[in-house]
Amino acid sequence: MQIDLSPDKRYYSIGEVAKAFNVNASLIRFWDKEFDVLKPKKNAKGNRMFTPEDVKNLQLIYHLVKERGFTLDGARVHLKEGQKKTLDKYEIISKLEGIKKQLTDLKDAL
Repeated sequence: MQIDLSPDKRYYSIGEVAKAFNVNASLIRFWDKEFDVLKPKKNAKGNRMFTPEDVKNLQLIYHLVKERGFTLDGARVHLKEGQKKTLDKYEIISKLEGIKKQLTDLKDAL
């Protein structure tokens, strides 16, 4: 899943993150409570502000829970034991999906 958020921003609101993942903000709040790897800052109003690193971790959680069907406990264990390996695989898959889309676009243009 490719998330379309501006790479120049330092923080993203929960609404921006939820929209990018096409889920409810309540799910993002729930995952924030369930996964220690997420550490959004809170502004003066108490609103969560997610860093690009948080968004990357959310992508990984989304991938494990929604795309691969992990339970929350399974995803938590998987993140703790093999976060680097999982992240590397996820990044490779994401890059390959991007290349596939570019090739498909080129083919359609011809």
